Amino acid sequence: MSSLKGKIITVVGSGLIGRSWAMVFLSGGYMVKIYDNKPGQASGAITEISRKQIEELQQANMLRGNLTAAEQLSLLSSHDDLQQALEGAFFVQECVFEDLEAKQTVFHEVENLVTESVILSSSTSCLMPSNMFSRVQNRTRCIISHPVNPPYYVRLVELVPHPETLPAVMDVAYSLMTDVGQAPVRLRKEIDGFALNRVQYAIIAESWRLVQDGVISVKDIDLVMSEGLGMRYAFIGPIETMHLNAPEGMVDYLQRYSQGMKRVLNTFGPVPDFSGEPAARIIKEICELIPAEQEHLTARRERRDQLLMGLAKLKE
Repeated sequence: MSSLKGKIITVVGSGLIGRSWAMVFLSGGYMVKIYDNKPGQASGAITEISRKQIEELQQANMLRGNLTAAEQLSLLSSHDDLQQALEGAFFVQECVFEDLEAKQTVFHEVENLVTESVILSSSTSCLMPSNMFSRVQNRTRCIISHPVNPPYYVRLVELVPHPETLPAVMDVAYSLMTDVGQAPVRLRKEIDGFALNRVQYAIIAESWRLVQDGVISVKDIDLVMSEGLGMRYAFIGPIETMHLNAPEGMVDYLQRYSQGMKRVLNTFGPVPDFSGEPAARIIKEICELIPAEQEHLTARRERRDQLLMGLAKLKE
């Protein structure tokens, strides 16, 4: 991986995820070119990254990587011209809004401007690689690198291959993500929702049903996660939890608890539609806890980010 040090990564899209990816790659010492098709957006993103994020992180002793804020920012440039932004890049991370046609168009344009060796990576959270890269001619170098929001603090990255993706491309993406301090996981094949969102949506669905059916309040179901499952799952996953939660490991756990798990699982209700009167009640409850005004949401997100960074440092 050392051979890639100092090489160029192009980030296409300068929104929240694009800025976050740029910061992650800068922390690893890579040169980053950030592009946006709206004139002035990319340069505005650099202002946001430098003044409001990287410099503040350094002041708070939360800056990632071995380089200072000034050293990281010296590796960053903005571009309104796509061809210029792609010059010299070995890896392209697409971060435009979550629209299939828009992303397909980006990759169609990018492919025509780069060599065959350049890896094309998407940040999509749910679009299938086989659909995403359908307009790309050489799909062997295509991959999805799905971050978790906010990527700078939550380090997981799901690497999802197209059916034609070469193993070497997956290996380079895995090495890159590891090198910049992320925690990559490899999916062996594409599936709708990938891994993280399938697990997340299962949790959301049952939490929603429990509140909707009057079993528990919004505040308390969130405490079930933040003070219960979340405390444990921040350090060990569900499969390891099973293995550790019986004296003789997984076989013992299944003998003790599999029948009870199946009984409970069979009581789960249908997929919620997340609308109507139940949604109105849940919205009302959460807004009573955290008002929807921007200043309240911003303060809560900042506190979340501080806690996530602290947790990430604790796990190092």
